[in-house]
Amino acid sequence: MSLTIVYQDNDMLVVNKPSGLLCVPGLKEPDNLHDRVLTAFPNARVVHRLDMSTSGLVMFALNHPTQVRLGKMLEHKQIVKTYIAEVAGHLHARCGEICLPLLCDWPNRPKQHVDWENGKQALTRFEVIDLAKPGVSRVHLYPVTGRTHQLRVHMLSLGHPILGDQLYSIGDSAERAERLQLHATSLQFPAQDQQEGLFIECPPDF
Repeated sequence: MSLTIVYQDNDMLVVNKPSGLLCVPGLKEPDNLHDRVLTAFPNARVVHRLDMSTSGLVMFALNHPTQVRLGKMLEHKQIVKTYIAEVAGHLHARCGEICLPLLCDWPNRPKQHVDWENGKQALTRFEVIDLAKPGVSRVHLYPVTGRTHQLRVHMLSLGHPILGDQLYSIGDSAERAERLQLHATSLQFPAQDQQEGLFIECPPDF
């Protein structure tokens, strides 16, 4: 039950979650990040989550006031979250926005899909870092909203599915990586009450 701590202070813990591990207990998967954290930090509380297939930074509050404070900061989009992904194909634009409303695809849940009539607003900004390898782009993804599977569905809708996505993409793009090539790589906190801003970073292992 390994645990990779990236940042720690008296109020907060930031952990690097591996791909394939749930953030919280599940019905069929007993092992999860929260329980691993609780073994060392009994008062830890989950602040936000990542998909099981996504790796990267997850925040835990070490007391109730911090949980409330961080929750409000996330709600008001004061914490900037950055992801790194490798996607199929070469994007024509170096940067841009994807604004496509998303809704749960109930017959195929937990999958989400674009629904212009009933979907909830979802906005993702992207920036191409480099062309990682032939036929692959490495990109920074900035989710402005936090819908389920937002980054995966938005990139698929552009025609550039994230490599290793066994849930949404089929054929070549799903087979070109053993795991989902999506990693929550950084968290940026604003300066508050005479405290300097905080930047926490953890590079992906792909």
